[in-house]
Parts: sequence; C-alpha cells; structure tokens
Amino acid sequence: GDLRSVLITSVLNLERLEADLFRCAGRHHWVPATQRLFGGQIVGQALVAAARAVSRDEQVHSLHCYFVRTGDPKVPVLYEVERTRTGKSFSVRSVKAIQHGKPIFICQASFQLSQASPVQHQFTMPAVPPPEELLTQEELIQKFLQNPNLAERYRKHLTKIQAEDVPIDIKPVNPPDIFSSEPQEPKQLFWVRARGYIGETDMKVHCCVAAYISDYAFLGTALLPHRQYRIKFMVSLDHSMWFHAPFRADHWMLYECESPWAGGCRGLVQGRLWRRDGVLAVTCAQEGVIRVEQTPNQSKL
Repeated sequence: GDLRSVLITSVLNLERLEADLFRCAGRHHWVPATQRLFGGQIVGQALVAAARAVSRDEQVHSLHCYFVRTGDPKVPVLYEVERTRTGKSFSVRSVKAIQHGKPIFICQASFQLSQASPVQHQFTMPAVPPPEELLTQEELIQKFLQNPNLAERYRKHLTKIQAEDVPIDIKPVNPPDIFSSEPQEPKQLFWVRARGYIGETDMKVHCCVAAYISDYAFLGTALLPHRQYRIKFMVSLDHSMWFHAPFRADHWMLYECESPWAGGCRGLVQGRLWRRDGVLAVTCAQEGVIRVEQTPNQSKL
C-alpha cells in the first residue's frame, strides 16, 4: 500500500483555483463525534495556503488564528490568502477560510528568512519513558474492552473511538483512568507523530502537519481537574503556534500539555512539542469554550 502519510496525500492537499485562492482537494479524513470539522485540519490547511504564497527560503515561525464559525464537514473549504506584507526578513500572510459564503476561520502566519543569533535558551524536556516502552491509544482501548465487567455504554463509546481513522500515532505517557471521576492535575504528556512517511522535505510541510497534530486532545487537558462533569459543549476559540527548530512530523515527538487556568466557560491550554533529542521544536496555546453538566454518581463497571 501507499506508505506516505495521508496527511500529505489527502488531508492537507489543497487545489489552487487562483493565485491566492485554494480549495481543500482531499476528503475530510477524520471528523470528530461532534460532526464539526476538526480544528487542526483547518489550521493545517490554512498554513498550507499561506506557505504557497511565500518563497521556499522563508520558513513559518508563528501563526495566530480564530475559529469564528462551525466548520461543515459535508462541503469543501475555500482558503483566501492576502499577502499582507513581504519584508526583507519577515513576511506576513493572512488567510480566511470560507464555507457557505461566510468566513469560518481567520489566520495570520508570519514567515522568516533564516538568521543566526547568539541569544539562545530553552526549557528542559521532561524525563519520560521512550515511546517504544508505551502502549498506543488503540492498544489501551483494547485493554479496557477486554474487561468483561465494562458497562455497555462505555463499551460502545470506546468501540466508537477505536473505529475512528485518526491519521496520528499517539502514545499517552500517563493515560488517565477512564473509570475514575477523581480530579487530576491539568497536565498530560503524549508521544505523537504523523502516520505514514513524510521524509526530508520543505520544513513548512512538517509545520503544517504539526499544526494538524497540535489540536488533537489539546483542549481536553483543561477538563482533567473537572472529571465529575459531563461535557455538554467544547470547541476551540483560538489557536497559536511558534516554531523554534527543525523537526520531522513523522518522527516521535513528546507533546507536553498543561492548562494554567479555566473559568467563565473557557479553558486555556499551553503545549510544547519536543524532539526526542530534547530540542524544543514548537510551542502552542489555545483557548476554548467548555460547558458541562453534573454527572450522576454511578459506576462505570
């Protein structure tokens, strides 16, 4: 079969309609249970569109975006790029994602020509087991499903998750106990990578894939201290990323996520993507709407 990542061959594959107008050419590969377009897909595709409007030598260093309307998975998305500024060192591209004649998402991406600097520092990567020693998300779900006492509604829920064709490999470092409603610290760690092969290519390609990956399970970090509640509604409001060092999105990276604050029906999350050699590759931040209701006290077994 095709060993290339479906994120490259389909999900992030845009068709150019005009000089700075694009349409998602691939299918909506994975749609969450909410039946809204996955936010990471929109961010990744918008960055693809922005990257098509700069020179090969310019690399993305940051993006800032807002989700303004719900994405409809039944229709294509149009991406309209504005060449806001092209400077000697930095260039800015503005992207508007459109469905049904209205913007659903707006983004600004900034690109930079490579520049050396003696001013350098970074945090230290957390010490965690390597991905080879951990179970994948699918293997963890299979383990839970083997429990003969698992309540039927939770069995159905886990089976549905297991059937989803998410184009990302995920290995949780400390997977939460799904049978417990006890509060947890708002932090989680995953090893993540794109499924399939991407290879050595323009760094912007790997950044677009990382943008897709970065939104998966990110906002859920803010719910870990509040597991006694059932989620009524949860959706991303905005998403920001800063790219620091070259990386391969099809190689394992550690995604360190934490939520410093929640309130006012909103939650804030921050994330860091680490290369296996301890280099900080990407920093992310997101705020989302979170509405919940109290769950009845009942056993999940």
